Amino acid sequence: MKIILLKTVPKVGQKYEVKDISDGHALNFLIPKKLAEVATPSAIKRIGLLQAKDMQEKNIHADLLAKNLEDIKGARVEFTEKASDKGHLFSSIHKERIVEALKAQTRLDINADFIDLAKPIKEVGEHKVTVKVGDKSVEFLVVVNSVK
Repeated sequence: MKIILLKTVPKVGQKYEVKDISDGHALNFLIPKKLAEVATPSAIKRIGLLQAKDMQEKNIHADLLAKNLEDIKGARVEFTEKASDKGHLFSSIHKERIVEALKAQTRLDINADFIDLAKPIKEVGEHKVTVKVGDKSVEFLVVVNSVK
């Protein structure tokens, strides 16, 4: 059965992709959970328009962020987390949490896709994080302290 993915589904595909999936998986899992819909010609046309709109919004967002990158430069975002005696965090700090903290501090709405973080932060200390928008990039500091 041909379907259009409405959200990114692990091990299946990316958002707005047209995939050929087994009927059972599509009818019993993907479609009831609103992760996909049947790929009719009208649905494919509608999804194409949605995809173009999403790309346009993302480009506008990237342009606005590129103009305001200097506000992020030199920012210092602090987290206080539970950690072991050796400084290993019991939970990790992902891009999304960094985005929320940065948004609260700088009032800039940043997409997590623009943050360059190879892996989640799992250590106490200071970590340099880069925000890349197009050809511009800015670094800021993420400080992780342990709860005493």
